[in-house]
Amino acid sequence: MSTASLPPVAPEVLAEAVEALTARLRKKLDAAVAECAGKATEGADGTVEVRFGEDTLVTLAPGPSGAVTEAGQAVCTCLLAPRCLHRTAVLGAAPLADAEALPGVEAEAAEAAADAPGQGDARAAEPVPAPTGASGSGLDATSSSGPGRGPGSLSRSGPGPHPAPGPGPVEDVVAVSLTPAQTRAGAALWRAASDALAAGVTAGGTVVQAELLRAAHTARLAGLPRAEAAALRVVRGLRNARERGREQRLSDLTAAFRELLAGAFALASGAAGPGAVGGARRAYEKGGSLRVLGLCREPVLSATGYGGVTTHLLGPEGAFHTVSDVRPGGIGRAKGAGTASVALGGAVLDHAGLARGGLLIAGATVSADGRLGAGRGVRATPVRGVDWSEEPVAALFARPVREAVAAALAAGAEADGGTGSELLGCDVEVLGATEDHVVARVLDGGPLVRLRVAHPHPELPHTANLRRIGGYPGLTLRVLGRPDPDRAATLRPLAVAPVPGASHTLRLPEEWLGRADLGYDRLQGDHFPRPEAGAPAPVPVPGGPDPLADAPLWRVRRLLETGVAGGRRAVAEAARGADRAALAVPLRRAGLTGAAELAEGLAAEADRRPRDSFGRLVDASSDGYARAWLASAVHLEAAERALVLASWS
Repeated sequence: MSTASLPPVAPEVLAEAVEALTARLRKKLDAAVAECAGKATEGADGTVEVRFGEDTLVTLAPGPSGAVTEAGQAVCTCLLAPRCLHRTAVLGAAPLADAEALPGVEAEAAEAAADAPGQGDARAAEPVPAPTGASGSGLDATSSSGPGRGPGSLSRSGPGPHPAPGPGPVEDVVAVSLTPAQTRAGAALWRAASDALAAGVTAGGTVVQAELLRAAHTARLAGLPRAEAAALRVVRGLRNARERGREQRLSDLTAAFRELLAGAFALASGAAGPGAVGGARRAYEKGGSLRVLGLCREPVLSATGYGGVTTHLLGPEGAFHTVSDVRPGGIGRAKGAGTASVALGGAVLDHAGLARGGLLIAGATVSADGRLGAGRGVRATPVRGVDWSEEPVAALFARPVREAVAAALAAGAEADGGTGSELLGCDVEVLGATEDHVVARVLDGGPLVRLRVAHPHPELPHTANLRRIGGYPGLTLRVLGRPDPDRAATLRPLAVAPVPGASHTLRLPEEWLGRADLGYDRLQGDHFPRPEAGAPAPVPVPGGPDPLADAPLWRVRRLLETGVAGGRRAVAEAARGADRAALAVPLRRAGLTGAAELAEGLAAEADRRPRDSFGRLVDASSDGYARAWLASAVHLEAAERALVLASWS
């Protein structure tokens, strides 16, 4: 038999299998999961088999979706089955199934929407991920009882018990009406996420993950797909971190924990904002007649094997819109989709033509984040595109850069998935290349900015194009990109064009219509102005001040990430004695008293060791620790976002 990969498993199937194990078998589960690596083989009738010894065989029979969605699709031949270690270990070693692969009301709604005229994108049912940060979570990062304090009741610091999440006032939030089932699901998510945070990556094995999966399934049944997606992201992050996966960064897992805890807290309190509930798929509303103009194409490549393209468009009154074509296929799909046909209202354009052209759409459907749908009632007619030097596109590059950055960052915080569709346009002069980025200055007295690769995959031309641009100091460019919310004055360029009226600028082919998509077009030497005789060779240049890197907030970030990696005990050890003073003193000297107080409160809560009436140590509840960690994380995110915005001045 040839080797095979394990099929995806529905979260609730794994959670039920772990719950059925005895306490003795749960202690052996992580070791048994590790033993499953490389043991899967192809069985009869499309099944996958994993053998343990000579007499024990676990068989997975995935359903039509390709995933194991029912307990009966996983069987074991041992005497303890189905409550056995072998079957549960195989389920724990398998990847988690995506939401769209699972049966239920979401799939039925997607089919109905695909067949209904003018409702959504008929090509795929797309689950809506949770937003980055605390947006829509019911938490106000700036509300406080003192300078620099954290969000509302979460800002309490110091040792001592904290009340469990429950109904309570939340400032500046328009609450939505939650059902009792949704509130209970939020409370279950909070408990599971708190325990997972207290355990950290080192102790966040299959048993801890199963509790999160059970809470995620409860959220799904309660109609909370956004909360479910946030929990699944944390579980996948824990798995990747424990397996030392290259694609997993500790900062990403820290952000995933922050999003999950913030959303669960809002749901459990009964004061969630409108964005905390979410929808099973992207909701589209009728937009009537719409004229959109192409701006650029952007490759899309996800860690879960999806690839494709997003074409950015400009609509009436400067509104940004997108048309996406993302399907399973990875990097090959991302590269080929750049010239794929646009499935929108019978339009005969491909994405390359749309990025340099435009559409007149009748019966348009538009989602909240600007994505255009392709329902039956949508009709699209190609129209002539405009050069970036013509209105209304030219207005993008005439807008003050700080104002444009503030709008783009706000769109990114509020949009689904944390990545807004609002882009930033500016004219820059290249100063040179240094390290892994290009340093440029915004024309007309603007700030120094760092141009970093938008998509670093080696098979995409982003890196080569940016490296070539950095080799021409003094070059003036018109750049359209996405500001990086996590780095000071950093722009991820998606497309470039010549600056109107400039002499030392790009010389692009006529068929490119005055712009180059950095993810698909490859810049060549003849696209650049010839260097003047006797011009010095390009040399590395300094990158200018970085208020985010210079601020001592990195100490708070390191403490939070230490908690994610090593759990509650690691935070307590990292902030004891002299280390606690080394944490808080630099923050107070820099005027970051709120961050210092919250960090000290987190350290104190992590080190709290309660005793029973006989003086014996007992396990501390993870609720207070999770509150302290979340308060510090939300405050840190708000402070860093403010520094990033200030760096564009």
